[in-house]
Amino acid sequence: MKRTLFLLVVIISSVLASCSVDDGVNYHFEALKVESVEMPESFEYGNIYKIKVTYIRPNNCTYFEGFDVVKEELTTRKVVAVGSVIEDDNAQCTEKLEEVTASFNFEVLYNQPYLFKFWTGEDENGDSEYLEFTVPVTSGSSDQNKE
Repeated sequence: MKRTLFLLVVIISSVLASCSVDDGVNYHFEALKVESVEMPESFEYGNIYKIKVTYIRPNNCTYFEGFDVVKEELTTRKVVAVGSVIEDDNAQCTEKLEEVTASFNFEVLYNQPYLFKFWTGEDENGDSEYLEFTVPVTSGSSDQNKE
Protein backbone atom coordinates (compact mmCIF):
# COMPACT_ATOMS: atom_id res chain seq x y z
CA MET A 1 0.00 0.00 0.00
CA LYS A 2 2.80 2.41 0.94
CA ARG A 3 4.61 1.50 -2.23
CA THR A 4 1.52 2.22 -4.37
CA LEU A 5 0.98 5.53 -2.60
CA PHE A 6 4.63 6.44 -3.11
CA LEU A 7 4.43 5.63 -6.85
CA LEU A 8 1.25 7.66 -7.17
CA VAL A 9 2.89 10.67 -5.49
CA VAL A 10 5.96 10.37 -7.75
CA ILE A 11 3.81 10.21 -10.90
CA ILE A 12 1.65 13.17 -9.87
CA SER A 13 4.76 15.19 -8.94
CA SER A 14 6.38 14.40 -12.28
CA VAL A 15 3.30 15.47 -14.20
CA LEU A 16 2.94 18.71 -12.28
CA ALA A 17 6.65 19.49 -12.50
CA SER A 18 6.59 19.09 -16.28
CA CYS A 19 3.85 21.72 -16.62
CA SER A 20 5.41 25.06 -17.37
CA VAL A 21 4.50 28.43 -18.76
CA ASP A 22 5.16 28.70 -22.48
CA ASP A 23 8.12 31.05 -22.80
CA GLY A 24 8.30 30.63 -26.56
CA VAL A 25 7.88 33.46 -28.99
CA ASN A 26 4.27 34.20 -29.90
CA TYR A 27 3.43 34.74 -33.55
CA HIS A 28 0.55 34.71 -35.99
CA PHE A 29 0.31 33.98 -39.70
CA GLU A 30 -0.47 36.71 -42.18
CA ALA A 31 -0.96 36.90 -45.94
CA LEU A 32 1.82 38.76 -47.75
CA LYS A 33 1.04 40.90 -50.80
CA VAL A 34 2.28 39.50 -54.10
CA GLU A 35 3.99 42.10 -56.27
CA SER A 36 4.84 40.08 -59.41
CA VAL A 37 5.05 36.53 -60.77
CA GLU A 38 7.31 34.86 -63.34
CA MET A 39 4.93 32.51 -65.11
CA PRO A 40 5.68 30.49 -68.27
CA GLU A 41 3.66 31.30 -71.39
CA SER A 42 2.53 27.68 -71.55
CA PHE A 43 2.87 24.37 -69.71
CA GLU A 44 3.65 20.96 -71.11
CA TYR A 45 1.41 18.25 -69.71
CA GLY A 46 3.18 16.11 -67.06
CA ASN A 47 6.06 18.49 -66.37
CA ILE A 48 7.03 20.34 -63.20
CA TYR A 49 7.65 24.09 -63.28
CA LYS A 50 9.31 26.45 -60.82
CA ILE A 51 7.03 29.48 -60.33
CA LYS A 52 8.89 32.55 -59.01
CA VAL A 53 6.84 34.96 -56.92
CA THR A 54 7.92 38.38 -55.66
CA TYR A 55 6.10 39.45 -52.49
CA ILE A 56 6.33 42.37 -50.07
CA ARG A 57 7.88 41.81 -46.64
CA PRO A 58 6.40 44.68 -44.59
CA ASN A 59 8.89 44.72 -41.69
CA ASN A 60 11.77 42.88 -40.04
CA CYS A 61 9.39 40.95 -37.73
CA THR A 62 7.68 39.18 -40.64
CA TYR A 63 9.21 35.98 -41.97
CA PHE A 64 8.25 34.04 -45.10
CA GLU A 65 6.76 30.62 -44.32
CA GLY A 66 5.69 29.38 -47.76
CA PHE A 67 2.78 29.41 -50.15
CA ASP A 68 -0.80 28.35 -49.56
CA VAL A 69 -1.99 26.93 -52.88
CA VAL A 70 -5.71 26.15 -52.87
CA LYS A 71 -7.42 24.17 -55.63
CA GLU A 72 -10.68 26.07 -56.27
CA GLU A 73 -11.67 24.12 -59.37
CA LEU A 74 -10.02 21.41 -61.47
CA THR A 75 -7.42 23.78 -62.97
CA THR A 76 -7.90 26.94 -60.89
CA ARG A 77 -5.38 27.68 -58.14
CA LYS A 78 -5.53 30.48 -55.59
CA VAL A 79 -2.01 31.26 -54.31
CA VAL A 80 -1.22 33.24 -51.15
CA ALA A 81 2.26 34.00 -49.85
CA VAL A 82 2.21 33.34 -46.09
CA GLY A 83 4.38 34.97 -43.44
CA SER A 84 4.69 34.61 -39.70
CA VAL A 85 4.66 37.82 -37.65
CA ILE A 86 6.38 37.93 -34.26
CA GLU A 87 4.11 39.22 -31.48
CA ASP A 88 6.60 40.57 -28.97
CA ASP A 89 6.28 43.96 -27.30
CA ASN A 90 10.06 44.06 -26.91
CA ALA A 91 10.74 43.32 -30.58
CA GLN A 92 12.04 46.23 -32.56
CA CYS A 93 9.91 45.87 -35.67
CA THR A 94 10.87 48.54 -38.13
CA GLU A 95 8.56 49.09 -41.07
CA LYS A 96 10.62 48.48 -44.17
CA LEU A 97 8.85 47.41 -47.34
CA GLU A 98 11.15 44.90 -48.99
CA GLU A 99 10.58 42.96 -52.21
CA VAL A 100 11.58 39.31 -51.78
CA THR A 101 11.43 36.50 -54.33
CA ALA A 102 10.55 32.91 -53.47
CA SER A 103 9.42 30.00 -55.61
CA PHE A 104 7.32 26.87 -55.53
CA ASN A 105 7.16 23.86 -57.82
CA PHE A 106 3.99 23.17 -59.76
CA GLU A 107 3.21 19.88 -61.48
CA VAL A 108 0.90 19.97 -64.51
CA LEU A 109 -1.61 17.18 -63.89
CA TYR A 110 -4.34 18.14 -66.36
CA ASN A 111 -4.29 18.94 -70.08
CA GLN A 112 -6.60 21.96 -69.72
CA PRO A 113 -5.56 25.62 -69.27
CA TYR A 114 -4.71 26.60 -65.67
CA LEU A 115 -5.93 29.79 -64.01
CA PHE A 116 -3.68 31.11 -61.23
CA LYS A 117 -4.91 33.82 -58.85
CA PHE A 118 -2.14 35.38 -56.71
CA TRP A 119 -3.36 37.42 -53.73
CA THR A 120 -2.18 41.05 -53.98
CA GLY A 121 -4.08 42.58 -51.07
CA GLU A 122 -7.49 44.07 -50.42
CA ASP A 123 -9.36 46.97 -51.98
CA GLU A 124 -10.93 49.83 -50.01
CA ASN A 125 -13.99 47.64 -49.30
CA GLY A 126 -11.91 44.83 -47.83
CA ASP A 127 -12.41 42.54 -50.84
CA SER A 128 -9.45 40.43 -51.93
CA GLU A 129 -7.66 41.38 -55.14
CA TYR A 130 -5.66 39.00 -57.32
CA LEU A 131 -3.05 38.99 -60.06
CA GLU A 132 -4.43 36.44 -62.55
CA PHE A 133 -2.66 34.30 -65.15
CA THR A 134 -4.20 31.81 -67.56
CA VAL A 135 -1.62 29.30 -68.80
CA PRO A 136 -2.45 26.96 -71.70
CA VAL A 137 -1.28 23.34 -71.57
CA THR A 138 0.32 21.56 -74.51
CA SER A 139 0.86 17.84 -74.85
CA GLY A 140 4.59 17.62 -74.28
CA SER A 141 6.90 14.75 -75.07
CA SER A 142 9.59 15.77 -72.58
CA ASP A 143 9.85 14.43 -69.03
CA GLN A 144 12.23 17.15 -67.87
CA ASN A 145 11.55 19.72 -65.18
CA LYS A 146 11.17 23.33 -66.30
CA GLU A 147 12.36 26.49 -64.63
